[in-house]
Amino acid sequence: MDKLDEVVRPLYTDAFTAGKDAAAVMDKVLADGFQSIGSADTKTKQQLIGQIQFFHKLVPDLRWDIQELMTCGNQVVVRSIASGTPNGDFMGVPTTGARKFQIMTIDIHRVERGQIQSVHHLEDWATALRQLKP
Repeated sequence: MDKLDEVVRPLYTDAFTAGKDAAAVMDKVLADGFQSIGSADTKTKQQLIGQIQFFHKLVPDLRWDIQELMTCGNQVVVRSIASGTPNGDFMGVPTTGARKFQIMTIDIHRVERGQIQSVHHLEDWATALRQLKP
């Protein structure tokens, strides 16, 4: 995998999207010192794997569809649409599997030596919560 987009794409198609072994995919594409950097916190590789596995249980039809992917140097920028139908407590909102959310996400991945070293990310979870409330 020498093309940067080929390193990043499986994160969305085979790890973030429910239905496959997210841990195995993420273990392969994320570097051991990986950091997921958001607005409020930073997660390690293991913390992100745990979060995605939890999301797959809570949102069994979770999809992360790439809308646009651009490379610049050793960075890959991805704009995607995350969608799903949660069943249970979703970020403090009780859900029953009757309502679906669809949000935009933007990620900037830094790729070195064939693995993702870090990602700066932003997801529009406030919109998801509005969509899920009765």
